[in-house]
Amino acid sequence: MTEAELRDEICRVGASMFARGYVHATAGNISARLPDGFLITPTDACLGTLVPARLAKVTPSGEQVGGDRASKTLALHRRIYDAADTAGCVIHTHSTNLVALTLAGVWSNDDILPPITPYFVMKVGHVPLIRYHRPGDPTVGDLVAAAIESRRASGIDLRAVMLDRLGPNVWGATPAATMAILEELEETARLWLMTNPRPVHLDAAALAQLRDVFGAAW
Repeated sequence: MTEAELRDEICRVGASMFARGYVHATAGNISARLPDGFLITPTDACLGTLVPARLAKVTPSGEQVGGDRASKTLALHRRIYDAADTAGCVIHTHSTNLVALTLAGVWSNDDILPPITPYFVMKVGHVPLIRYHRPGDPTVGDLVAAAIESRRASGIDLRAVMLDRLGPNVWGATPAATMAILEELEETARLWLMTNPRPVHLDAAALAQLRDVFGAAW
């Protein structure tokens, strides 16, 4: 994908998420990796009305070389790219059901949701909770990088983390692939919150099948 195509794709994904309520107002941001740096949505930009030429372009070291002023979450995105070397895109949202989940109480700090559906297991996997820090606190980058590295040491590549009271950070190969992970994560949180009593999660035999047949990392 060329830089021009990637700019268009970021704007398409932003508009799609905004239209369907996954982001609101000026909350959330999207970045993508380039051979010579990164693209990221501007600070306080509405993801529903992004303009390709106005996306911020920064060098690998974080120096801005084009576009409107980069989102303040650039530092966190760069830490994710450094720790997850296969990541081509990072999306952060304030998705309603996921934030509500942290307010109500997550399943556990290591896994904010249990494995209740096969597609959550296959498409998302483990999602740890990152304890609350103010927006933009540089400590969050250290905690996210440590979570990625810790899980990798046990043979698991994370695709997402959840920032307590703020929202998820999700990463994947492309903007479209990353959006799909975010959607599956948010919808699983909605299912979990709307069911009473809470559903029983998939058992060890079912999880083993998903690992054997689909290569699920759970």
